[in-house]
Amino acid sequence: MACASFANLNASSSQWIGRQSFTQRNGSSKCLATRRVSLPIRASAYTDELIQTAKTIASPGRGILAIDESNATCGKRLASIGLDNTEPNRQAYRQLLLTTPGLGEYISGAILFEETLYQSTTDGKKFVDCLRHQNIVPGIKVDKGLVPLPGSNNESWCQGLDGLASRSAEYYKQGARFAKWRTVVSIPSGPSALAVKEAAWGLARYAAISQDNGLVPIVEPEILLDGEHPIERTLEVAEKVWAEVFFYLAENNVTFEGILLKPSMVTPGAEHKEKASPETIAKYTLTMLKRRVPPAVPGIMFLSGGQSEVEATLNLNAMNQSPNPWHVSFSYARALQNTVLKTWQGQPENVEAAQKALLVRAKANSLAQLGKYSAEGESEEAKKGMFVKGYTY
Repeated sequence: MACASFANLNASSSQWIGRQSFTQRNGSSKCLATRRVSLPIRASAYTDELIQTAKTIASPGRGILAIDESNATCGKRLASIGLDNTEPNRQAYRQLLLTTPGLGEYISGAILFEETLYQSTTDGKKFVDCLRHQNIVPGIKVDKGLVPLPGSNNESWCQGLDGLASRSAEYYKQGARFAKWRTVVSIPSGPSALAVKEAAWGLARYAAISQDNGLVPIVEPEILLDGEHPIERTLEVAEKVWAEVFFYLAENNVTFEGILLKPSMVTPGAEHKEKASPETIAKYTLTMLKRRVPPAVPGIMFLSGGQSEVEATLNLNAMNQSPNPWHVSFSYARALQNTVLKTWQGQPENVEAAQKALLVRAKANSLAQLGKYSAEGESEEAKKGMFVKGYTY
């Protein structure tokens, strides 16, 4: 008689809930004796809430506004329009963005820096309440930045796991409901197997800790645009990176239905001699995603990574010309803010015009998420590329 062993699986595609059961065999292959061993697998108390939060963010025609720049990076943005890097100036700019009337029609989530999560408007209304009022989910950047990775090919790793659980619990109390952790992979640097594994493991540990504290983790291994490589090389690296990421997410019992992804689009290196069309980028990017991302994941929220505002929108639109297994949308920073910042110029009288500029970009990407965008009438400013070699946040 054949010998069989059974494992009781939960309906969830991504983790086993309750008890994971193995059968240990003693004796010969005739299965004379068996002994069942059960190992407990923890289920997050927040599972239902995480799934609902992820679905809310991945809602039709909406995407994420990323304004989680560190104070140093925000200072660079302010300096570009002649403003000093002070808290009142950072507050004024973030207030402009987060109080834009009608923003919630196109934006479902906003990633904040820690300072912003605890800030209020000049008239005392908490920024998180401004977002909630428009049905926008507040999010928080939780990583502590990139540092050199010893033993690698001049690559980096992302720090911030120490104390993450307690910080995440506090962010949840303050109103955050999702988190972001950004690590990077450099194609010109290899990438080395060490760097890929470190990136994947760090993302998986962060994701598990975030879910344990009620935050939907955005999983972001950014494959940098730097380099002269062709699009085929980017595809090869992206497939390797995402295979590692999902292996370790599963190892850490992360609930796939309660995460969001923030991948780079599959493009040639920024210094490659030939540019790819939106249709080609869409083809390669969707090929990679279909090979690596389970349909249980609710949302793919692309980063712009230095593309121009129009490029990022055109590429997103091309990916939504036919149905996908997941919500395919955006989580843009510079590709939503560039024109806004230049319109504002730090002048109170320009706030309304700057907010209208934000709505123009947000609506354009909303249409792209629905596959209905046209670049007709876009400004020359919106077509300017924003790639910076070796860019740091």
